[in-house]
This record gives sequence, C-alpha cells and structure tokens, in this order.
Amino acid sequence: MATTTETVRLDHRELRAWRGLLSTYARLTKALDAELEAEHGLPLTSYEVLMYLADAEDGRMRMHDLARSILLSRSGLTRLVDRLQRDGLLERCSCSSDARGSYACLTERGRVTLDAARATHLAGVRAMFLEHFSPEEQDLLGDFWERAAEAAPPPPPAA
Repeated sequence: MATTTETVRLDHRELRAWRGLLSTYARLTKALDAELEAEHGLPLTSYEVLMYLADAEDGRMRMHDLARSILLSRSGLTRLVDRLQRDGLLERCSCSSDARGSYACLTERGRVTLDAARATHLAGVRAMFLEHFSPEEQDLLGDFWERAAEAAPPPPPAA
C-alpha cells in the first residue's frame, strides 16, 4: 500500500526543467566569474557585494543584511569583506545606533572597480543569456522566477 510519504520520482518533463535550471545557473555563473576574474581580477561574489553596496543608500549596508542579500554565511561574508577591505574596495564603518553592528561601506576605489566591471558583467549576461530570448520570453522568464521565488521558503537568517 502506498503512503503519502512515498517518494515519487520526477518525470522526464519535471527533471528536464529542474536540471535545466541548475545546469544553466552553474554554467552561467562559472562563465561570468571567469570573465570578471580575467578582465578585472574580481570574482563574481565580490562583484555582487560591490553592486549591492553601490545600490544601497549612502553606499553602505549592515553586514547581516549584506550576508542575507548575497546568500553567504556570516563567516563567508566576513572572509570576503576582509579581502575586499584589504584590496581597498570597501571599508568597515561603525554603526552609530548599535555599537555591536557594523556596516560595509563602498570606497571610491570600489566604485571605480565596480563601474569598470559592470560593463563586462552586463555584456556577459546579455551575450550568454538574455540574447537567446525575445523580450516577450524574457517577460515570461521573469514571471516564472517570481512565481517560483514566492513559493519557496525564505532563506534562513545569516548565521
């Protein structure tokens, strides 16, 4: 007798959709990472941190918010921020309202580096992904990802 906990395998269509997402994400991020590293000496995760900071008010974000945004653990973000700080791309700033909290703050050098890397990144995203879809298909993809993201549980708090 089958129970409700019985594992039902993905059918061909489901498996193709799921593996397609995973494979495409992995291949695109590896290729974009390699381009950014070769052109600017900047890994994709570092680019993402700089991008979030540039888009944030006053070019700064609390460390825990940044960790949640880029889906890194606190320890992973700490190591990444240490590298970016060592390279002069950001600095740690104190939080006046919470002595325990700190901000990651984009430096001028970080902004210049991001501006140079942004052209490479956007060209790569367009060439490797967006140009393979019509504007209407891009709208559909955006709708699909939003629907899937809304159905997924929120990420756990950064540890």
